[in-house]
Amino acid sequence: MKLLARWLLCAVALLAVSQVYSGVQVSSFGAAMVAALVMGLFNALLRPVLVLLTLPVTVLTLGLFLFVINALLFWAAASLLEGFQVSGFWAALIGSLAYSVLGLIIDLALQRLFPSK
Repeated sequence: MKLLARWLLCAVALLAVSQVYSGVQVSSFGAAMVAALVMGLFNALLRPVLVLLTLPVTVLTLGLFLFVINALLFWAAASLLEGFQVSGFWAALIGSLAYSVLGLIIDLALQRLFPSK
């Protein structure tokens, strides 16, 4: 139940980012659902590999390169999907930052709604 709620709320967060920032465009709620699913899969499967491969650069930049990795994954998801568009790298960076902040808020809210036993 918690996973389904997170998926729906992340889709709503993606729609909110597209409404607030013109560099990110989502055509419908269905497209936002698919985009949230793909970004979740990218973050679960690709992000750990990319973080490990770029660890020297990440350490050298004191962790700031993680923002670049997030933006690239956000941009990659948009390039694969129809109905979800990002106008460039800087738009992906800003969009991924906003989406990450909303995702953090969603996670905090879901922890309160579904406490661990």
